[in-house]
Order: sequence, then structure tokens, then C-alpha cells
Amino acid sequence: MKTSFVSKILLVFAMAFYSNGNAQFFKKLAKKAEQAAERTVERRVETETTKKTDQALDSILETGSGGQKAPKSPENTGSGNQGNTGNGNQDAPSPETSETSGPKNIRVYSKFDYVPGDKPMFFDDFVNDFVGDFPSKWNTNGGGEVVTLGDSPEKWLELISGYSLYYIPDVPQLPEEYTIEFDLMTVGTDNKTSSNAILRIDLSDDDKFKDGSNFVHARISPCEYTPIGITMSNRINNKREIYSVVKADLRDEFEGRPHISIAVNKQRFRLWVNEEKHIDIPRIVPTGAVLNTLKFHANGFKDGKERLFITNLKVAEGGVDLRRKLISEGKVSTNGILFDVGSANIQPQSMGIIRQISQVLKQETSIGLKIVGHTDADGSDGNNQTLSKNRAEAVKNALVSVYGISSDRLISEGKGESEPVGDNSTAEGKAQNRRVEFIKM
Repeated sequence: MKTSFVSKILLVFAMAFYSNGNAQFFKKLAKKAEQAAERTVERRVETETTKKTDQALDSILETGSGGQKAPKSPENTGSGNQGNTGNGNQDAPSPETSETSGPKNIRVYSKFDYVPGDKPMFFDDFVNDFVGDFPSKWNTNGGGEVVTLGDSPEKWLELISGYSLYYIPDVPQLPEEYTIEFDLMTVGTDNKTSSNAILRIDLSDDDKFKDGSNFVHARISPCEYTPIGITMSNRINNKREIYSVVKADLRDEFEGRPHISIAVNKQRFRLWVNEEKHIDIPRIVPTGAVLNTLKFHANGFKDGKERLFITNLKVAEGGVDLRRKLISEGKVSTNGILFDVGSANIQPQSMGIIRQISQVLKQETSIGLKIVGHTDADGSDGNNQTLSKNRAEAVKNALVSVYGISSDRLISEGKGESEPVGDNSTAEGKAQNRRVEFIKM
């Protein structure tokens, strides 16, 4: 009943704005909401066996999402607004309208093993750029502009199909271990969209608009009439060593707003679309070369009809295995567990870290953990103390309810803003201070 009701509401909303890309944008959201709700309900029915478990899952996040689909609030680790990981109540979609709300999405992401880097290198949600301009932090040899979709104020960069390349000059030399994340959206694609319509993601040693002597390319496509997979290729010292198509069906994901996550660990390259890992190649990234440029290239989209957009690009150093560190050092701290603004609602894409912690507890059955929440200095001391405690408790509840860890082995506490590790006068420092610690007992 809920799935049908939500779909009807969103379709009515779409028809009310039936003009050009707006109508299709909202129709895509409605279709995605129905499909996502059906899939997650099926998974939940299969896995939940008692009412008590259901209640425990519901306690992880605030209820009331109603299965609605709305644009996500951007995480911001740079200048501008606080994004959806801060302490306060800045302008952002409420948990009740965020697609990341609700225990069903937490359950879907329970096998997600992506761990984001913990040292921000670059972030852009185009909040400081004017609509119609090319974003100030990027460079291109072609076209493109910042736009909004529908009536949402969220900003996107429209990538022009053809020979245009896009890169970010401010991303320094890429380290040995780092992660990349971004959101995509398409408008105008349908069952006639060509299999040659692709977004290519490049890691290259050329700092301008060429392929370079050393590179890794990943090609993904919104093609709807058939699953065409993900094409992976590389070049090492001007010699191609890998060119292969990895089986993947991304059609459902591209009906909505796919979140792309990439982890590079030395020679290893892994890629996730939403909660599912599709690429894991241990020896594809060139060694000994300086890969200093992240590029994007769109091609094969029908001019004037099929459009591609990107937002919330985040590059961060790190993404290391927290399991080994927790076992060897007895303590880990991470700011990769993200929460909605001013709440203890865990964002589902953060479940990779919590999953790793659960694996340690299942292997080391004699240890317990203290979970400590920290906030930045925005807001009052009392509110931050309460918020940090609630966030630590939410992580504890996820370990118990999703991964089956005994609550007797876990305690939670909040430190509020009392133990900063970064400068609370800067956005980067605030991001460092919003963290969760795990301490062996």
C-alpha cells in the first residue's frame, strides 16, 4: 500500500511540473521510489524473523520516511553550508524526506564494504557557483554549466557529450590510497539510449586533456535496453595491459540517482554503484607513475535529448582497512560515519565502516568496544553533548540489530565538542572533529 501511495503522489507531482526535463526528472524519481521500496521490502521480509528485531531496526533511525524519494542533502567538507553531516539545523531536507532515512536502507547497505578516505582532498557541490556558469574549481576543453533540476535548489554540473574533458586542477598528486565519490543523474535517457552512451572516469598522469602514458579508465553507461557492463582499461608506460568488460546491470540504478564510490589501494581498483561492488581488480593501477589528474568524459549521448549531470564530488586520502588497525592498536577514529544534520540518523553509505567493526568483534570474541561520539563546536555545549551520545548509541544499535553483536560487549558515550582534533573555525577542521571512536575494552 505504501509503495503504491508514494508512487502516485510523486507521479501527480511530476505531472504538475510537466515541462521538458522537469517532468521526466520527477517521473524518474517516482519510478525509482517504487522499485527501491519493493526491493527493500522483499529483502526485509526475508531477513526479519521477529517483531523484536523489527523494533530494534526501527530504533536506529527516526521513522516517517514513508518511502519518499527526494534529492539528497549534500555532504560538505569544504566551504559553504554545513552539508548533511553537521550538528545544527541548517537548510537541508529533513530526515523524513531523505532517501537515506529508514531502517530498510540501512538493511540494504548492510553488506556494503566501502570505507571512505578520512583526509579530505577535494569536495564540490557547486554551492558557491552561479547557475549557468562553468564551476570555478574545474577546467574543461569544451562546454558545461551548473544547473538545477526540477524545483530542487541542489546544483549539478551538466557534462556535455562529445570530445569535452573535465578535470579538477586543485586535486594534488593522488596518493597510493584514496577514495572518490559522486552522484549522477540522467534526464532524457530511455530504452532507445545507445550502449555507446558512457561516462568515463579517468585516473591519468597527464595534467591536461590527453590520456597520458599511464592511466586507468572506467566506463559506465545509462543504457536501458540491455545490461552492457562496466568497461575497465589501463595503460602502463604507453602499453595497454587490461581491456575488459565486467558484467554489471545498472539499469535500475540509473532510473534514479546512482552514487558512485571508488577506492584505490596502491594497484587495486574497486568500484561500487550504490550498495553493490561491481569492480575489484587487484593489479590495474600503474605503479611508479605519478597519477595526478582525475578526469571525466561523456560521450554517445543524443544532443539536446539525453543529458548527464554530476554533483557531490569528494576525493579523500585514506580508505585503509580499519580492522587491522583496531586489532593492532586497540583504537580507531573515523569521520567516515555520516549522519543527517542535527540528528543521529546514520546515512546508509556509512555502513562499510560499521561492517568492518562488526567483523573484528566476530573474530575477536573476547573483546568489547567503547563507542565514543564527537561533534564540532556549532551549536550549544549541551546540545552537542546529547547529539554525540545519541550518535554513538545509533552506531551501537546498528552493530547489535544489523550485525548481531551482543549489546553486552558494547558501551557508548558522547564527548560533544570537548575534545577537538581540528580547527573549529574552518570547514575542514569541523569535518575532522565530527567523528566516532572505537576503543577496545
